[in-house]
Amino acid sequence: MLPKYFPVACHTGFIGTGSIFVAIQGQNQNGIYYIPKAIENGATTIIMQEKTELPKDINALIKQKNITLMRVPNTRKALSKFSAKHAGYPAKKLKIIGITGTKGKTSTAWILDHILKSAGYKTALLGTIANKIGNIILPHDLTTPQPDYLHQFFKTCVKQRVEYVVMEVAAQALSLHRVDDITFDGIIFTNFGKEHGEFYPTMDQYFGAKCHIFKHAKPEVPIFINIDNKSLRSLSEKNSEFKTFGINSTADYQGYIEEHINQLFFSVQNQQIQVPTLCGKYNIYNCLAALALAHQLKIGFNSIKQALQTMPSIAGRMETYYLQNGVQCIIDYAHTPDSYEAVLSLLRKKTEHLIVVFGCGGSRDKEKRPILGFIAATYADLVLLTSDNPRFEDPQKIILDILGGIEKKDCAKVLIEIDRKKAIQKACIHAQTKSIIVLLGKGRDEYQLIKGKKYHFSEREIIQRL
Repeated sequence: MLPKYFPVACHTGFIGTGSIFVAIQGQNQNGIYYIPKAIENGATTIIMQEKTELPKDINALIKQKNITLMRVPNTRKALSKFSAKHAGYPAKKLKIIGITGTKGKTSTAWILDHILKSAGYKTALLGTIANKIGNIILPHDLTTPQPDYLHQFFKTCVKQRVEYVVMEVAAQALSLHRVDDITFDGIIFTNFGKEHGEFYPTMDQYFGAKCHIFKHAKPEVPIFINIDNKSLRSLSEKNSEFKTFGINSTADYQGYIEEHINQLFFSVQNQQIQVPTLCGKYNIYNCLAALALAHQLKIGFNSIKQALQTMPSIAGRMETYYLQNGVQCIIDYAHTPDSYEAVLSLLRKKTEHLIVVFGCGGSRDKEKRPILGFIAATYADLVLLTSDNPRFEDPQKIILDILGGIEKKDCAKVLIEIDRKKAIQKACIHAQTKSIIVLLGKGRDEYQLIKGKKYHFSEREIIQRL
């Protein structure tokens, strides 16, 4: 549905005849070394960072092929600017909702998308699980894609007469100028907690990056924040125009829990809401956020209630399977201390035998590893430590970091199996009739990243075979 080649791109795979190639200095790779490939693919203009010295052979190639060379102060800003311009500024022709937060972005986005579709709007969605226009799923890589992809996505949305785009906005996307040329018709800030220590040296810097989303709000659009979250509560005290949702504090949209173990059942503004496919208090926050914004967009409560009653399950979020012996196996994307606490405290109430299988990603926030180990061992009857996406780290070293947070009294309940497939199989062997096995961290992902290579790995395929 998207064009094969983009008029502006930072990846040579999107470069075709006449394209502009923006050579970006990434965390691991420098775009200037891909200039020859971009020229080979048809690029006629190269944009690069000023004061960057080109290797002699690349400089000679540019002159030989009569390539236009532009030097700019910031290539990431240039990528956003030129991508929007050459796509015809399609974002201005759409209503775009931005959702940020440490956790809950994906679920909130899918819930809001479903409410909007149920109300009769044609929608598109950008996020962690998938990018989609209507019901057509498109390839994706990042939670918030690069600007070249984004503006071609928006251009396609305009052609398909999409009215609303719901998109997850990661902190890195704000810091790296991916959404510079996008303004939002509504914003949700789901919550804030510890994450991305590998990118932001301090929590204040991480929080500041998240808050940058407010600079992208159109005038007088609804902005919702979770008032129960301590960090976000301070925002509401400083910004009277922000609207709030919550459960434990007085809020514009305050939820009252009636049942949250097997399904969501809560009330808000004297309306009872039932969501059969979701469970857990944390999902009440996600539903409240989506409900509140939808209501501010003039969608009636009856329409919202009916939409939530027909809400489909969300892939990789408490995705549930049953083994032949009746054992329940759950796949969930939880990968932060707060999300571990939320998921495991809920599952602890639902079973007398809880098995937790997890690892931690390599080249990512190392400080959270022992914290996740402590939380998992606190709630589980059996913990299987394994590999996640080790990237360039030694999986055994990552496991040792996790073990550092597990108390001696809980060590007897811990098994180690680096091979994640074997770890899942061992969990099934140790399961009892009414056990719940939860696989944390991968969610919808169907790959593992090991020493710079991407290998196919699908937890749902493994479970379905079992």
